[in-house]
Amino acid sequence: MKNIVIFLSLFICSVLLGQQTSFKFDFGGERVEEGFIPINSTSKFDRKTGYGFMDISGLKSIDNGGNALKRDFITSDKPFYFSVVLPEGNYNIQLNLGDSKGTSETTVRVENRRLMLNDVKTKQGEIVEKQITVHVKDSIIRNQNGTQIGIVKLKPRETKYLHWDNMLTIEFNDKAPKVCSVIIQPNKTAKTIYLTGDSTVVDAQYEPWASWGQMLPYFFVPNEVVIANYAESGETLKAFEDRHRIDKIWNKIKSGDYLFIQFGHNDQKAGNSIKSGYRKRLKEWILKAKSLDAIPVLVTSMNRRVFDENNKIVNTLDDFPDAVREIAKEEKVDLIDLNALSKTLFEAMGPENAKKAFVHYQANSYPNQKTALADDTHFNPYGAYELAQCVVKSIVDQNLPLKKYISKNYKNFNPNKPDAIKDFHWPESIYMESLKPDGN
Repeated sequence: MKNIVIFLSLFICSVLLGQQTSFKFDFGGERVEEGFIPINSTSKFDRKTGYGFMDISGLKSIDNGGNALKRDFITSDKPFYFSVVLPEGNYNIQLNLGDSKGTSETTVRVENRRLMLNDVKTKQGEIVEKQITVHVKDSIIRNQNGTQIGIVKLKPRETKYLHWDNMLTIEFNDKAPKVCSVIIQPNKTAKTIYLTGDSTVVDAQYEPWASWGQMLPYFFVPNEVVIANYAESGETLKAFEDRHRIDKIWNKIKSGDYLFIQFGHNDQKAGNSIKSGYRKRLKEWILKAKSLDAIPVLVTSMNRRVFDENNKIVNTLDDFPDAVREIAKEEKVDLIDLNALSKTLFEAMGPENAKKAFVHYQANSYPNQKTALADDTHFNPYGAYELAQCVVKSIVDQNLPLKKYISKNYKNFNPNKPDAIKDFHWPESIYMESLKPDGN
């Protein structure tokens, strides 16, 4: 029996390692650029071919004549999703967006609503080339030789996620998304920022839930840096170990990569104290990362939306944020004090306006939502975006090495002056759920 298991594991690994990792897709009509795979409005995903649209209803193939690659495109009046079977790894994706006879407006997300390109508008007849860099993951833990040595213990709800399904899914959204071509190539050189944490960090799949982790890629230069979000709702430091999530990272992280660590909300709610293993585990993770020549960065947990009578944020996280600050000093590692920055941000918003950053919605705002949502821990996309800017601000203000990889999308955010929600651009995805994520 043991030999059969070993054989099957080796077989699966060999299949994964043998998968195609580079693709050139020409989106549009009948004419196809040489060397490209044709994709039209009827190209429904098929696992045998390994690519296609998740849903072809509403898709339109438009051909304006002329250049086969750039003068035809796929568009739709609703968000559409293109999937490609890929082995885990980092990939550069080159996109040609626009309309040779019209205008376009496209927002691009990947996997679980991970923001990559926001509100890309093209002028009449303009085609623009954009590049994004994406981390694709699966739940198999492999050693350096590619042999399976374990597996991440996923929760039942994670089996529906788009980021554990052994393929890349690209979401094209907005008022007039028009896609001419998609080119996918492996990226072996980008610095990888591994994110660990809970529901306030995770790539949330469903509207209206969101976290700062899924907004972070938007603020980094593609090709140079890629965000690998391994956070999951409801996790504590101990649970992250018990489910082998951190083991997955230890077997992937390379010299020069980063490990962001943010835990506290669930550690506190689980009845754990600082002395019951939290401090010990945090230090062990730091030492392990350093031993692998990776760079650990501690992140304090952001505040909840709890105000006192003077409209000041109340600390509901006990001594967890202080413990993280102390450990950062003791171990001489960089600290992103999101706890302090979120206090400034929420107090600048005030008790009522701060609701607009959290999941506060009237009944029937989303499918099967019969009662009002009033969650003072979890964020909507606007709140997640503001918190991601706080994270980037800390990197920039402290002049951390990652600063040189911050993109022009970052505009010197000031948490004392939050962005107006009316100016925030977020066309909603088709995936919606009123069920609260694990943890609080």
